[in-house]
Amino acid sequence: MFMGSLAVGDLAARSRQGVSRDSATWAARKRELTRSSSARWAGSVTKATDDQWALARRGQAAEMAWLKGQITRIEARLARPLGAKADKRAGLVRGYATRSEWHARSRRCSALHDRLAALEADWAAGRVRVVRGGKKLVRMRQHLDDVGLSQSEWRERWQAARLFLAADGEAGKRYGNETIRVTDTGQLSIRLPAALAHLANAPHGRYMLDATVAFTYRAGEWRDRIAAARAVAYRIHHDVVRGRWYVTASWKPTPVPVLPLDAALARGVVAVDMNDDHLAAWRLDAHGNPVHEPRRFLYDLSGSAQHRDAQIRHALTRLLHYTRRCGAAAIAVEDLDFTDSASRERHGRNKRFRRLVSRFPTAKLKARLVSMAAEQDIAIVAVDPAYTSRWGAQHWQRPLTSKNRKTTRHDAAAVAIGRRALGYSIRRRAAPPRNDQSDRYGHRTAQAGPETRRREEPRPRIPGPRTRSVPPGCGAKAGDQRAQHRPGYAAEHTSWSQDAFPLSL
Repeated sequence: MFMGSLAVGDLAARSRQGVSRDSATWAARKRELTRSSSARWAGSVTKATDDQWALARRGQAAEMAWLKGQITRIEARLARPLGAKADKRAGLVRGYATRSEWHARSRRCSALHDRLAALEADWAAGRVRVVRGGKKLVRMRQHLDDVGLSQSEWRERWQAARLFLAADGEAGKRYGNETIRVTDTGQLSIRLPAALAHLANAPHGRYMLDATVAFTYRAGEWRDRIAAARAVAYRIHHDVVRGRWYVTASWKPTPVPVLPLDAALARGVVAVDMNDDHLAAWRLDAHGNPVHEPRRFLYDLSGSAQHRDAQIRHALTRLLHYTRRCGAAAIAVEDLDFTDSASRERHGRNKRFRRLVSRFPTAKLKARLVSMAAEQDIAIVAVDPAYTSRWGAQHWQRPLTSKNRKTTRHDAAAVAIGRRALGYSIRRRAAPPRNDQSDRYGHRTAQAGPETRRREEPRPRIPGPRTRSVPPGCGAKAGDQRAQHRPGYAAEHTSWSQDAFPLSL
């Protein structure tokens, strides 16, 4: 709690500085903390405070952008007559259906204007609103009976959330960290602040803990780093519900060379269609053909944020392991972003779809997939999501369905995403006749319609002048057929005269 109180005081001092923070003010804050702790503890506290203040500022900027977007959409609909339909060509949105809805949305717009004005004032003054420990616990304090907690239990959680036991690593120091040290045998020791130096039970003002630290994830990489005295940052936190203490180790990974796109796609791609309850994946070879069987990686997005995050990480881990087993070096995903689609102004009264879009973690899923794939040397290819589900179902769902395999719309969409990532068109090639590729049993069936150009059928009649019927003077547009080794006459019509030989010959 001692370091937590210092972190709270430093956050208050940083908030009072606002946007006028510079190196001199930072040095003054660090000197103030060094008197009661140490230079290393002061550096960790000030760095964490600056990061927390910067995160709050980014949150303010994102909220202001969201408020401005909401106000713009509502005002555009308020300006339209009641019941007016949308006109995409003219850029006009639809109007509200009833007068009561128009009135409710106008009040909503006024409330958003007030929120935006207050937020802009905080932004100009450099004032942020941060609660160490989280706003969730603050709100829970007023509803202890509903959550089934006593005041002492809530206080214990509140104190555990406001602890500060974190230290940045130092390259060249013993075991990579001088403040919080973890040896290769799991022995944990902490360099006590100056005010608590009398509690030390080890030389040099250190406190040795009886508990043994064990890392189950990337333990080999962590052991290599501390053996080479490379920087490792540690954070110690207390889980009140489980009654256990946890140590989190982190370090900056070695930059991984970026794999060229052609080399990544040379062995095919694993295409993924993201949905609200599963990831539909299908492997495609280098020629765009789906091979093997489709795979589905399920996850549950209900419950707390920690549960949703764990579900996403587990599904992505299984996806990466499947990609490695397939021998592919790239994963194709859609470049989705639903930040503007969760509003009622975009999808009206479709509450079910708005809830679906709101809880769909597209940004978090892509960010985690990119970071996790980089550790496995797997490239991520983001493609345009336009019409992948519709065209995949139109051109691939039925051909890939058999008696032993039922291809869903999401599986077909994954094939469309993979073909787009490989640079192929989503439409399938026409199927040849049964015996050979001749037209013995009739012309092959084409996927493209009769109005589509360059399809595998006789060319349709294209409106406009044709090559052999253009008027004189337009041959430059049609090109010189003789120079292109085409049979027939040139595009230009020349004057014709009868030869001396009779026409019967």
